[in-house]
Amino acid sequence: MLELHLSPDDNLSLILNDLKTPATIYLKGGIYRQKTEIRADNLTIIGEDRETTVITYDDYARKIHADGQEYNTFRTYTLCIAGEGIRLENLTVENSNTHPEEVGQCVALSVHAKNFLARNVKLKSTQDTLFCSPFPDDLVTRYRGFIPANQLYMEGWGVQLFENCEISGTVDFIFGCAEAYFHKCKLISLKDARGHGYVAAPAHSLMQPKGFTFFDCDFISGGAEEGSVYLARPWRDYGKCDFVDCRIGKHINAALFDKWNDTERDKTARFAYGKCDFEGKIAPVGWCKALPDESTNEIISGAKAKFKDI
Repeated sequence: MLELHLSPDDNLSLILNDLKTPATIYLKGGIYRQKTEIRADNLTIIGEDRETTVITYDDYARKIHADGQEYNTFRTYTLCIAGEGIRLENLTVENSNTHPEEVGQCVALSVHAKNFLARNVKLKSTQDTLFCSPFPDDLVTRYRGFIPANQLYMEGWGVQLFENCEISGTVDFIFGCAEAYFHKCKLISLKDARGHGYVAAPAHSLMQPKGFTFFDCDFISGGAEEGSVYLARPWRDYGKCDFVDCRIGKHINAALFDKWNDTERDKTARFAYGKCDFEGKIAPVGWCKALPDESTNEIISGAKAKFKDI
């Protein structure tokens, strides 16, 4: 297999997208200040050290693009994964904007792939840190001609995996429609000037039996006040999230979940939790599901199987 050793002076998009064969790329520690899209397939990208190997940029939703329109959420990414079979290890991906209430959404990592793995990766931003594609159907129609086709369209089902990762943000900082699994991750809620936050914002269709699964994860306050954050709210009807065998801090509101503003998505959301250790008292909303041990064990077993062969 081809091996490449790159440094912060190298243009990642230019070099990686020219590859026609599977390759392992080693990134020397340093600051890679570059907006990067990876379209090539079957690449393993390994940083020298998670804390010192940093891919960073600072686009934001209200910024005016060269086409005269605002960037919108989905063009703000620092790193976009549009190739299949990509693995990221031992690095940080950051959108350095820190005031989403002023500049709008700021995506760090956008994954438009059916098969993807991040291990020991740190994802840093505020609002909308991590987008797990595909798009909801209505946005595929709305953004035709606005978002590149290789990012906008995804046929069939795939799996995105995140293991031993640290993901920080404020509002909806993990969002999308993917079947995605988060194992032994730290989900860090930062303080938001608007006074509230949400970890996950799923938008899965009713046809999808699996959504976002968080298991053996830690939900931690990185400045968010007690009771100010919800585990999830449904970005679209039927959004699905399971939280099992997790440790959950006092910054998480006793209700656990929110229905999304003035919608009636509480009638369709598929949110569940089980075997979780809560630091504070909880009074879950009536429309979420408390899982029995049998169901929780089944979810854990199925989730572990996704990581078995990686």
